[in-house]
Amino acid sequence: MAVVALIATQVNNIAFFLQPRNENMMVYGINALYANPITASFTNDILLYALAGCIFMAVEARKLGIRHVWVYILLSFLVAVSVMFPLFLIARQYKISQQHE
Repeated sequence: MAVVALIATQVNNIAFFLQPRNENMMVYGINALYANPITASFTNDILLYALAGCIFMAVEARKLGIRHVWVYILLSFLVAVSVMFPLFLIARQYKISQQHE
């Protein structure tokens, strides 16, 4: 899942960065995310999911003793939450299985 998400997100991210534009990239990107009601809804949905996912990762990491959770959280916003959340779940499951041995 994480590999598919990485490919699916980064192909579009690269295409976005390669587009010529006359305005600031950050302003252009935010305007694109809120270009119409459906993109605004999707943007808000993903942002709120990412927030909930990051809170879950922080709480679970503390509870289970998973180190460097900040890397998962940071990369969720720099790469994609759809990549980092499955990777965190793998690390979580590995830590749980270690505790039951």
